[in-house]
This record gives sequence, structure tokens and C-alpha cells, in this order.
Amino acid sequence: MARAREPEVVHLDTHVVCWLYEGRSELLSAAAREAVEHGLLAISPIVDLELQLLHEIGRILKGPSTVLPALAREIGLQVAATEYSRIIAAARDLSWTRDPFDRLIAAHATLAGARLVTKDRLIRKHCPAAVW
Repeated sequence: MARAREPEVVHLDTHVVCWLYEGRSELLSAAAREAVEHGLLAISPIVDLELQLLHEIGRILKGPSTVLPALAREIGLQVAATEYSRIIAAARDLSWTRDPFDRLIAAHATLAGARLVTKDRLIRKHCPAAVW
């Protein structure tokens, strides 16, 4: 008798969170959709802050206080809990980008042993756990 495999933890990058909230899953690649449909979905807390900043500058209509609870209800999205000092320490070593959000998101997914769904080419180039 074959055992069902345990779902793996899958972290989402900020743009993926936005697309899922907007119901635009067609923007995801087949591999990204597969990871979202079958994974235990999580975000780094820094995604919350990035959503707020994007809302403040008018790039997205709804802020994290609307987006994140809706996705928690709809797809079980959780905010991953990892000691932030560990995430910062790991992010310091990611010199391939100057974007602090990308550094923290990639570092958190790596520390969690999670796949990271992202369309960002630079992250995918340097983060072995990234999927698109």
C-alpha cells in the first residue's frame, strides 16, 4: 500500500501573494500552481511589510490587513514563525541582491527548508529551493 506523501512547506513571494488574492492564478507557471495547490503555504513576516509599503504607494489596492486574513481563510496561508535574528543572520550572506525584502524572503524560506514560489529571476538563479 502506497503512503500519501506529506505536503511540503511552500513559502510565497510577495507578488505571488498579490496574484492569489486577486484570483489571478493563471499568472502562475504550472510548477508554481502545483506547489501552491499541494503545499502547506506560508509567508515570511516581511511579506506583510512589503504589502503595506506597496499599498501605501498605490501599487496594490488592499493592504496586508485585508489580503492576509482572506488568504488564510481561502488557502490556509500562514505567517511562518522563525526567530527573526536567525533570518537576519542568514540574509546577511545573500550578497547577490541589494533588495532587503528579497534577501529576507529567500533567507526565511531557506531556513525553513521550504520551497519558495517566485517569478523573480534573480531569486531563482541564487536560491536552489525557488520554483517557478
